[in-house]
Amino acid sequence: MIHLCFHGVGVPVREREPGESRYWISRELFARVLDEVDGRDDVRLSFDDGNRSDVETALDAVLAHGRTATFFVIAGRLDRPDSLSAGDVRALRDAGMTIGTHGMDHVPWRGLSPADEQRELVDARQVLAEVVGASVDEAAFPLGRYERASLTTLRRLGYRHVFTSDRQPSEPGSWLQHRFSLRSDDTLEGLRAEVLTTQPRPRLAFGRIKTAVKRLR
Repeated sequence: MIHLCFHGVGVPVREREPGESRYWISRELFARVLDEVDGRDDVRLSFDDGNRSDVETALDAVLAHGRTATFFVIAGRLDRPDSLSAGDVRALRDAGMTIGTHGMDHVPWRGLSPADEQRELVDARQVLAEVVGASVDEAAFPLGRYERASLTTLRRLGYRHVFTSDRQPSEPGSWLQHRFSLRSDDTLEGLRAEVLTTQPRPRLAFGRIKTAVKRLR
């Protein structure tokens, strides 16, 4: 299974944190990627951070290709300028999209204090559940950072699937799912070579070793 993760499509109005624009891709590349994976059942789409481009650009394109996607929303940014509003999140839900949590403040979930753990993993989830009127049972690690303690906590809290940014394929049905986050310097040709074709066994094995190390820290 291949998970493609987008953050923003187009040009960000402003950077809310250093390096954010690196994870925005052009509308042209976005359209070409959707065309490239058209009809591929082994490819899934997701969007992180809850940027306005999710509804202004991405949603119609995803629907035009007959696809659905999961949108991992930062609860603390709801209704802020350049971010999704609560109404936008409900519109995504009504269009058949899945809503997941990306935490409250877009901070790493490694080494959280008990109070921050409550805010990021419990309160943010509840905010989004109240917005969509349904349970939220999928989460994506902010900045892709995780370790054994955060994985253990997320399992205890009953999350159905948890998503990383480890740029490697995933086993269908696995609790921990890996994703390829697209970046501004990516090209369709590079994605074909790195992501969308079967990778050599040594490379796949190396990727699995890297994730195993993270899970054991």
